[in-house]
Amino acid sequence: MHHLDFATYFTPDQPQRLRELYSYPEDLQRPWVRVNFVSSIDGAVSVSGLSGGLGTPADKTVFDTLRELCDVVVVGAGTARAENYGGAVMNDDARARRVASGLAPVPPILVVSSRASIDPESRLFCDAAVPPILLVGSDADAAAVSRLSDAGADVHRSVGAAVRSVDIENTASTLNLPRILCEGGPSLFGQLITDNAVDELCVTTSPQLVGGNAGRISLSAQSLPTPMMPAHILTDSDGTVLSRWVRQRPRH
Repeated sequence: MHHLDFATYFTPDQPQRLRELYSYPEDLQRPWVRVNFVSSIDGAVSVSGLSGGLGTPADKTVFDTLRELCDVVVVGAGTARAENYGGAVMNDDARARRVASGLAPVPPILVVSSRASIDPESRLFCDAAVPPILLVGSDADAAAVSRLSDAGADVHRSVGAAVRSVDIENTASTLNLPRILCEGGPSLFGQLITDNAVDELCVTTSPQLVGGNAGRISLSAQSLPTPMMPAHILTDSDGTVLSRWVRQRPRH
């Protein structure tokens, strides 16, 4: 088990250590699906409907690190709307490190929306360094798809009416974006579990009790127990716990 004292995080050696701890496997032969969530000690995924109420400085640092290391950020349409998603933001140093590693300067946001229910005037379009990628269902409304395409989105259709995990992976493969970072929401995460598509989960446990009626970080109609092993568990002086869990057996 590793221990990282975030109270001294901003020393010259710590940022690189964190990037190493969260690095993707090398020489990927297929997309690697990493999921990132924050929850309270009592399992709440949000406070008053938003995840921001659970955030801590350590969580924000890891959140930014995970975005820096990925090829693409995947998010469900509901979460994109609820959290008012814009494009990923990279400072000059992060952009330089990405380019030196063979990545694009800024990762695109890929939004999963079976019905193409995204506002073409949302922050995904007007507050983004790179246009979003939209993955919509095969029978999504043609007029809605056209409006999103005209707004600059790179639109891809799934094989069926519902967007499945394999559609996400196939789109990522087609666009040569194998390092996937999924930021939710719970229904999309639940679908990835049901489809046996999760390689890794990074989860922040926020040091607070919430109560209320907030749901879990994953929701699905069916369950698929998937054994995971901790790659590391980090702690901050404020009680934040950051863990990284990887599948015991590679999926095929």
